[in-house]
Amino acid sequence: MTLYVHDTDHLTLYRHGQPAVVRRVESIPADQLAVTIITVEEQLGGWYAQLRQARTADKLTRAYAGLFDVAEGIRRVGVLPFPAPAVQRYLELRKQFPRLGKLDLAIAAIVLDCGGILVTRNTRDFAPIPQLRLEDWSVEPAEESQAAEDDPTG
Repeated sequence: MTLYVHDTDHLTLYRHGQPAVVRRVESIPADQLAVTIITVEEQLGGWYAQLRQARTADKLTRAYAGLFDVAEGIRRVGVLPFPAPAVQRYLELRKQFPRLGKLDLAIAAIVLDCGGILVTRNTRDFAPIPQLRLEDWSVEPAEESQAAEDDPTG
């Protein structure tokens, strides 16, 4: 069984209903979808920051709605922990790739540890990491894109 681990960008695209990502997610059994605890941290941290800065009822409502969406979303997919072997791999990756972001390297270490495929648009930063398999679900497969271009109804 292949485990598809969504990076923060793809989780956000899914939450916003990006068609290609939604189609792909809905075509995969739920037990093959996951996010890392790092992605959960990034998502929650963003909404916590919005909560701290909210000075109006609208901004407070929006921030709590976003926080709720994250909480509901992670209930539906597996959340991968950051176990000791992945932490060790992360520390090794930090030495090898000091210019790459710490959170990206932590996500990569977790994905490598579980043998999954990282689903991300951020291939530029992740591509240098040996043995890390990547997919970008935000891009339609070539044949679907071509069919859409050929359709005069758009």
